Amino acid sequence: MTKLFIKTFLLFFISCVLSLSVNAQTVTVAIAANLQPVMKDLKADFKIRTGVSIDVISGASGNLSTQIRHGAPFDVFLSADKDFPQSLQQDGFTLKPSVVYAQGILIICSTQNPDLTHWAQLLQGNTIRKIAIGNPAIAPYGKAAQQALTKAGIYDKVKNKIVFGESITQVNTYITTGVVQAGFTTLSLIKDGAKKPQLYYKLIDEKTYAPIEQAMVLLKHARANTAAEKFYQYILSPAAQTIFKAYGYHTKN
Repeated sequence: MTKLFIKTFLLFFISCVLSLSVNAQTVTVAIAANLQPVMKDLKADFKIRTGVSIDVISGASGNLSTQIRHGAPFDVFLSADKDFPQSLQQDGFTLKPSVVYAQGILIICSTQNPDLTHWAQLLQGNTIRKIAIGNPAIAPYGKAAQQALTKAGIYDKVKNKIVFGESITQVNTYITTGVVQAGFTTLSLIKDGAKKPQLYYKLIDEKTYAPIEQAMVLLKHARANTAAEKFYQYILSPAAQTIFKAYGYHTKN
């Protein structure tokens, strides 16, 4: 009886230690700037479910990818496209394959109240002096905006008005502070409940730009961090996918 008690106690003790060890771990997640609003809810929900804290570093996907290649201590990378994660995977920086977790939606947005129905015509007019888009080389939403402008046949006509942001966060700042009269950004800016000026927007026809398929990878830095894989799997879970939908993303679930 005593031996059974001791064995049971030891198993219980080991289980508690392992549980505390997992919960004590912190996951460092690098995220594309467009994910800042939705990540607040994802962090909170994951914390409730697992007890694990998430440290977030945000920026342009291209810049984050470069940082990873130079040894940045990130566990998980959530990009705003597929190319950067796939490239990291091909070059041996990941533990698990790149997987798409959501698809972004591009909008044109303004603090003014212009008629955005015919936005291509509007952007060429005198009322729009500056247009914000992300840097197409490092910001996937900027690349999508460039594609939409080109498809509309006006990119060369308005390129002198374009102000490039290093990330979608910078683009959003340009839009919400009125530095520009219009800008191309993500629908999640509208869905975010944070206090901001009245915004007017229109969805950009999704046929005018390549799908903004946002992918993630589990990085080699997370090899000894079991909580990182939990977060990787959580992002694909119905609970997380529901949160993404609420913030204006397409999901597979």
